[in-house]
Amino acid sequence: MRQHYHETMTQLPEGADWLYAGDDPLPVAEASAWAVLPGCGAVVTFCGTVRDHADGRPGVVHLDYEAYLEQVLPRLEAVAGAARSGWPELGRVALLHRLGHLEVTEVSVVVVVSAPHRAEAFDAARFCIDSVKASVPIWKRETWEGGSDWGLCAHDVVDVTPHGDAALSAADPSS
Repeated sequence: MRQHYHETMTQLPEGADWLYAGDDPLPVAEASAWAVLPGCGAVVTFCGTVRDHADGRPGVVHLDYEAYLEQVLPRLEAVAGAARSGWPELGRVALLHRLGHLEVTEVSVVVVVSAPHRAEAFDAARFCIDSVKASVPIWKRETWEGGSDWGLCAHDVVDVTPHGDAALSAADPSS
């Protein structure tokens, strides 16, 4: 059972997937603790944070994330489903993305994956973040010392595939 918390982050999901996109600060510690299961010996947590620079844009002071909301949760669901298809032994999967205004060092995205073994947890977590970046319609606007504009790593949104063939080739691993 997939849980969608797009209004509030006040309650932990009861199912195996935690999917969220919204303005609330992301609960990193809670998501990591939620992913721990007796049959899973590995939990991998990835946090993307707002950094103070981008290519050719020193002095970034904040980001503003916008999304095509009607497609965000279905696409997060597709990423979680593809991860489970590629790694059937996964325990829990959390895919959480912040929207709205974020200052430097704030967490913008969280991926948490639990699995019986570390190799599967690391591989699935990498697949998830790359697939989220490639397939979920969320865009960032950067504001820096010299101006404000859309992020330079923009690309066409692609459909996610098991093991991320399309997503991995479309994702920009440097951002």
